[in-house]
Amino acid sequence: MSPRRDHIAPLLEVDALTVHFETPSGVVHAVEEVSFHMEAGECCAMVGESACGKTVTALALSRLIHCPPGRYASGRILFRGRDILSLTHPELRRLRGNRISYIFQEPAVALNPVFRIGFQIGEAIRLHRGIKDVYPQVEHLLEMVGMPDPRAALHSYPHQLSGGMQQRAMIAMALACSPDLLVADEPTTALDVTMQAQILDLLRSLQRRIGMAVLFITHNLALVRGLARRTYVMYAGQLVEEGLTPELLDHPLHPYTRSLIAAVPRLRRRGGVLEAIPGVVPDALHPPPGCRFQSRCRWAGARCSQEPPQMVPVLPNRRVRCFRWKEILEEDAGT
Repeated sequence: MSPRRDHIAPLLEVDALTVHFETPSGVVHAVEEVSFHMEAGECCAMVGESACGKTVTALALSRLIHCPPGRYASGRILFRGRDILSLTHPELRRLRGNRISYIFQEPAVALNPVFRIGFQIGEAIRLHRGIKDVYPQVEHLLEMVGMPDPRAALHSYPHQLSGGMQQRAMIAMALACSPDLLVADEPTTALDVTMQAQILDLLRSLQRRIGMAVLFITHNLALVRGLARRTYVMYAGQLVEEGLTPELLDHPLHPYTRSLIAAVPRLRRRGGVLEAIPGVVPDALHPPPGCRFQSRCRWAGARCSQEPPQMVPVLPNRRVRCFRWKEILEEDAGT
């Protein structure tokens, strides 16, 4: 279990969540024993390379994974003290888009092409708030997220908007019912660098203004320093490190986190070869018996290939899934 301050009840508490997918080739171990928490109003980041389990974890938070082929093998997801895995379908419908909202990776795919933007944003307000004349509120939402011409956007179809405007419409839709938790799954992936910065600034300002918690999911470590208070690192379906963002980025304790940070291109570093992580991610159908990163790790020893390390607290506000984190810390201190 992720450590927390006991006198503050968490908004979200995920305890040993395990999600599998049944396929013709066997069971895919998508998420294994993932535990973390978020407090009300807190912004956290979940980072890791593609297919590491970030999106599956995010979708599981409001039970958006289709079962079958998905299966919630074990664990709990407590949202304001209630286990989402035990909710009825009517209870889930009241939760989704109301208390927990999502910004998905590609707005052009997430938005329905045959309905106007105003109708799509207003749908959540009609459903969860029972308001019939939603368009004044929708126009206000579009203005709040910085849409250049809110009234025109209200009557536009998704294909009539640019990528950045589509993403702003998605953010307005996610904020329509003032959620307690906003899950932003790679919200800047399909945007150019300038538009990425604008969307991130918008999310920062809206998070402070509304006071909602934000789970920011990304594979780009460079984005999280100025956005998230705390960062969780995932690898091959498992959380491997957790810490306050500045401490984790400046002094990573897990070899995978260190490798991720070393692989980030830097404008000031001219010449030389871009660092890469050797080897490949283990097969999710047949995960190794020991540490899942051991075949790619220069610190790996005999124990790492035989015994799976557990996610344990090692320093104040820090957890890591590694047997040799002390050696890594000592090496870091000696440089």
